[in-house]
Amino acid sequence: MMMQIDLTGHTAFVTGASQGIGESIARMLHSAGANVAINYFNDAEGSNLAKADAIVDSLGERAMSVASDVRNLDQMNAAVDQTVEKFGGVKILVNNAGILRDRTLKKMSETEWQDVIDTNLTGVFNACKSVIDRISDNGRIISIASLAAATGFFGQANYVSAKAGVIGLTKVLSKEVARKGITVNAVAPGVINTEMGESIPEENKKWMISQVPMGRFGEPDEIAKVVLFLASDLASYVTGQTVHVNGGWWG
Repeated sequence: MMMQIDLTGHTAFVTGASQGIGESIARMLHSAGANVAINYFNDAEGSNLAKADAIVDSLGERAMSVASDVRNLDQMNAAVDQTVEKFGGVKILVNNAGILRDRTLKKMSETEWQDVIDTNLTGVFNACKSVIDRISDNGRIISIASLAAATGFFGQANYVSAKAGVIGLTKVLSKEVARKGITVNAVAPGVINTEMGESIPEENKKWMISQVPMGRFGEPDEIAKVVLFLASDLASYVTGQTVHVNGGWWG
């Protein structure tokens, strides 16, 4: 018997969706029938706006772009309001927005620490807070964590702390909303071939690949497929979990 995931009539709000893993997730959910809100940070250059609008143009119906800074709860509330106004509700929240500011703790500035915590952890709190009273029963909240939270990469005290916090937040929130049938899970990618991954120095890339039993970095679609599963009815009894998608890298 062939089984197909059908998200027709469901609305997904995806943060950091103008590129990389977020874009792949948005496209994957849309291909399964969902309405998709492409949430992006409105940078001064306007590059994220252009990327988000291009994605919406390519998807056509059932897609919209909506700007907000995940660090700002008022902006997140407004972005969710826009999504609800257009599509009538939110069924799926995917917390994907994230940044890197790598430096050893000795050299890391207070600003570099706080920027990553504010975006990668507080941003998840704000997004969850903005949908918590509006997400429908049996909804789905899925956050992108990281292999780094389990291994503790050198020079990433801020990033690792934030992503470990996302995993902890996932466990707690899953208990708080379980009575409504809402599931809350995290996906922890290894190193993925995205713009962020491409910024890794070649020498570091070679070492990283040597740690992956499958001998390669992951592709954005390989993360999106796991998110699609967690967003579907197939995962109705999966909650409070972190799914590691890393090609077998456990260091």
